[in-house]
Amino acid sequence: MSDYYASLLASEAAKANRRKCFVSYYSGDKTAVDKFIADFGDVFIPKAIGVSEGDDFINSTDSGYVMSKIREKYLGDSTVTLCLIGNCTHSRRYVDWELKTTLRQGSHTPNGLIGILLPSMGTSGHLPPRFKDNWNEDESKGYAIYRSYPGSSSDLRGWIEVAFARRASHASLIANSQDMMKYNRNCRVHDVTH
Repeated sequence: MSDYYASLLASEAAKANRRKCFVSYYSGDKTAVDKFIADFGDVFIPKAIGVSEGDDFINSTDSGYVMSKIREKYLGDSTVTLCLIGNCTHSRRYVDWELKTTLRQGSHTPNGLIGILLPSMGTSGHLPPRFKDNWNEDESKGYAIYRSYPGSSSDLRGWIEVAFARRASHASLIANSQDMMKYNRNCRVHDVTH
């Protein structure tokens, strides 16, 4: 078999094995999120609130109700959550609620968790507090993984597979007992020039 046909078959196999990933993001970053999904739609099947026309925003301030709807409509059949980190992601209560639901253990396996910096953030950003509690610079000591924007589809595919595997291997490291945000917090704008 020629190299061309082998790479074509490998590419088709990878597309067939795309994992369903819930995308958590701040609505102010929707343009960058749409581009991320367009750039990497061959890697995963996106499940996100408000990304496509058929998605509804959950219009409620009842955190229990919102969490149950997130689980039912979006997280229920996904296995990995991609938290796309922009300037104000860290301060948004809905992101916190989505992460709380992502990490919930009990009758179901929690989602794997990846924090990915949007291009506008450069190489660092303010992490959502619940994400930060689940990440450690020594990734063997935390549940979540944290990366800059992927340079290729194969990078992202590899990260998703690592996060998927950590659902079993690192679940004992989940920290999810923190109180949920009741209100949005002040956004600490990130300066990418420093």
